Amino acid sequence: MASLRALLYLAACLWLCRCALAKNDAPCQPSKWNNAFNTFLKRHLRPGTPATTDQNLWERYIRENTGCDRPTQSFLDPGDLEEVKAVCSSQGGKKHKDNLCISRRPFSFITVRSQPGTCGIRSVRKELKHLILACESLVNQCLPVHFEGNPDYLKPDNNARGCQDTQKGSAPSLKMTWLWLLSVPILIIYGH
Repeated sequence: MASLRALLYLAACLWLCRCALAKNDAPCQPSKWNNAFNTFLKRHLRPGTPATTDQNLWERYIRENTGCDRPTQSFLDPGDLEEVKAVCSSQGGKKHKDNLCISRRPFSFITVRSQPGTCGIRSVRKELKHLILACESLVNQCLPVHFEGNPDYLKPDNNARGCQDTQKGSAPSLKMTWLWLLSVPILIIYGH
């Protein structure tokens, strides 16, 4: 009986963890992290970023400002802030998948690739691509919280809904997994 209680407890814990760690399955749902937009700004729209692809300038900038722990870092022009935020709206973006929106227009940005932990710059490239951003609701405003790579140069689907249009009349939902589904009968059977 003790092992059944332990199994029940484990299933309940796993179910609660799954709920707490669930990724939003659509854009503009409430964010689980209050500081997500500020982190996005700090990582991708920093003032003072070099406007050149000079590796020496970028190595110095990365060492002094962002740290060497991320091997790929992309930097947008801080002057594009309002247009970047608009990607999370129906006017500036279309739903891509899950909580991701893709910009209606391409943006210019710089991608810096470095050796992990060393800050040695492998490449600095100016790119022109449609942005793919995770968009979540913070203080009643849908804002970008994550910059997703776009290595295949994807463009928005003309038939996709606008970024914020996907939420009209719908409630947030969690994706179900086999573990989540397994925990429900266990709770019902052994919960008494």
